Amino acid sequence: MKHIDIFTDGACSGNPGAGGWGAVLKYKDHEKELSGGEKSTTNNRMEMMAVIEALKALKEPCDVTVTSDSQYVCNSLNKGWAKKWQQNNWIKSDKSKAKNTELWEELLSLTEKHRVKMVWIKGHAGHTENERCDFLARQAAEKIKQS
Repeated sequence: MKHIDIFTDGACSGNPGAGGWGAVLKYKDHEKELSGGEKSTTNNRMEMMAVIEALKALKEPCDVTVTSDSQYVCNSLNKGWAKKWQQNNWIKSDKSKAKNTELWEELLSLTEKHRVKMVWIKGHAGHTENERCDFLARQAAEKIKQS
């Protein structure tokens, strides 16, 4: 399996509001940047979309390390919360309904195709790729806002 490093970030102007996501994919000497956005969304949705779109860009099953500043995404996958929500018909342990279920469905499906390790980093702390993803996400959000 090829090893791919993916870095992701999401941004939202207002929450909800215009949002964007950015991703940087690295494989050996190759690097690819992806970004996109939505007119009315939340920061958590954009954090998830960055991971989803990056994984969808992979053409074959890969060993992937995803580095994100989203504790929501990292913890939900690493601690198995999202799988438990799915098994419990999207009801969380506190009996409330899980949010973003259609995105969790897609993300969980993608993590079954690849071997995914989520790594959390502190955002806005000078991490080169995270800063680049933040720039891509904010740029995409601004473009959506102006359209």
